[in-house]
Amino acid sequence: MSQAVMAFTEPVDGAFKNISFEAISTAKMIAGKTGGPLVAAVMGAGVASIAPQAAEYGADRILVADQEGLKDGLADACIEAATQLVEKADPAVVVIGATALGKDIAARLSARLNAPLAMDCVAVRVEGDQVVATRPMYGGKVLADVSLNGSPAIVAIRPRAMEAVAAQGAGEVETVAVDLTGTRVTLIEKQMETGKIELTEADVVVTGGRGMGGDDYSVVEGLAKVLDGAVGASRSAVDEGWRPVSDQVGQTGKVVAPNLYVACGVSGAIQHLAGMASSRVVVAINKDPDAPIFAKCDFGIVGDLFEIVPAITAEVEKLKG
Repeated sequence: MSQAVMAFTEPVDGAFKNISFEAISTAKMIAGKTGGPLVAAVMGAGVASIAPQAAEYGADRILVADQEGLKDGLADACIEAATQLVEKADPAVVVIGATALGKDIAARLSARLNAPLAMDCVAVRVEGDQVVATRPMYGGKVLADVSLNGSPAIVAIRPRAMEAVAAQGAGEVETVAVDLTGTRVTLIEKQMETGKIELTEADVVVTGGRGMGGDDYSVVEGLAKVLDGAVGASRSAVDEGWRPVSDQVGQTGKVVAPNLYVACGVSGAIQHLAGMASSRVVVAINKDPDAPIFAKCDFGIVGDLFEIVPAITAEVEKLKG
């Protein structure tokens, strides 16, 4: 296997998401095993200026599709561009971040190319001429090793599951004109939440569950703010209408892997644990000493979250000066 290994990046508002560098680093590791060059794909509008950053993580060649039709990041347009970039690079392996957009592109790319796909991977290795990916199954209850037979093998990696490692590459930039005439979807309106940290990119996530008792998340938001973190919610809280669906953590929401996860009033249902099981350190605060979340946490506090969380927030503020 000496063909190229390709990594897709995900630029947003003139900057790369962290998952972009994680994907490039993962592809670099695979390329080191297979002996092929590493090709990074950059798609969007006005992305030519940031494309060279891919070389800082090992890209030998950078294919740039910089067109106005890709400005809105619609999957319909991105898959057209992605297909053409893959055909140009002819890679043996494609690595992409398992974000909302990345999952969409990976699935469509797999269908178009009749290529094998492993989704939401937490580890990847090369055995002989085959790529073997490790991914959770059955709601995170087991980790399965999946061998990908066929070319290109497509691997969608879970955000923050892989480490982004700096490694200088040749970084030869090539602009590619892609045909977007097959695009049918047009963006009518976009509403962006400004100043909000993306859950899947956050180093710290503070989540409120049913124990919040209502839509007043000020204590959770206060702790998240002093920790420079993001606010999450359990499915029950979202179902009650206390938080938007975009904040939901769990099997049917977003999968997070922060360095610190603070669960406030979260019971610890199986579907919720599946969404935060990869967190480095888990702190649980719940007034029910028998809550399942205590069996999965590193540190547990039994008590009223409306007393405990503000106290923690105050102490963090003191430490930060």
